[in-house]
Amino acid sequence: MTQFFTTSDGTNLAYRDEGQGTPLLCLAGLTRTIQDFDYMAPHLPPCRLIRMDYRGRGASQWTGAATYTVPQEAKDALELLDHLGVGKAALLGTSRGGLVAMILAATAHDRLLGICFNDIGPEIHKPGLERIMDYVGRNPRVKTHEALAEALPANMPGFANVPHSRWLTEARLHYTATPEGLRITYDPALRESFLAAFKGPEVDLWPLFDTCAGLPLALIRGANSDLLSQSCADEMRRRRPDMAFINVPDRAHIPFLDEPEAVTLLHSYLQAVKTPPTGPV
Repeated sequence: MTQFFTTSDGTNLAYRDEGQGTPLLCLAGLTRTIQDFDYMAPHLPPCRLIRMDYRGRGASQWTGAATYTVPQEAKDALELLDHLGVGKAALLGTSRGGLVAMILAATAHDRLLGICFNDIGPEIHKPGLERIMDYVGRNPRVKTHEALAEALPANMPGFANVPHSRWLTEARLHYTATPEGLRITYDPALRESFLAAFKGPEVDLWPLFDTCAGLPLALIRGANSDLLSQSCADEMRRRRPDMAFINVPDRAHIPFLDEPEAVTLLHSYLQAVKTPPTGPV
């Protein structure tokens, strides 16, 4: 069940808190929502699955382009853990969520049990960014979920052996049907925020990755990803030889996380971070 909490700046954010055991905080991609982890959830071992909609996404309050930043989203995630009385949590960061996780490693290291990155690293491959720039903040041209499901395979190069039913589910998860056609499930102003970051100076994120020292790490990569290059994944593994890693075949950016390879790695990751449930902060 979706619930809401109020951040320190008065923003209402949506979250779900389900199950018992090791807390696993799932951080979604740029335009994604709580529902992005629906495919994965049934395949996890027992754990406390915590998910949130960033501000401006899903059921959370819209607060404007200037607030749609990775540092703000990291602060909101920490405030959610505080609200729930979770002292330490394992993180699963999909795409942008992995950047949020690295910020948390740098600023709240003692609150983390570990980080699993889903198709993201300290170097963001430009072709993937350019592809995101094409669609972020824009409604699809097609008018129905069925039409979008037909178009998605061509629009998502690098994916193979994905049944039509999955593409239809994706269309329904990420776009709302209206009399005027399909609409995005987030504030269109997110485009302004994304473009400002895209056009800004390049930032070296490797020091952020290095702040993950001492934490169990895992990395899931779509074998055909245009956002996380194999060379970046190799460097992450060189710096952290103990990091669990899998290339998911027939997947680009981003794996759905219910692929057998991803599920196996997630089970190993949760075993590595397993800890008794924590009390209030």
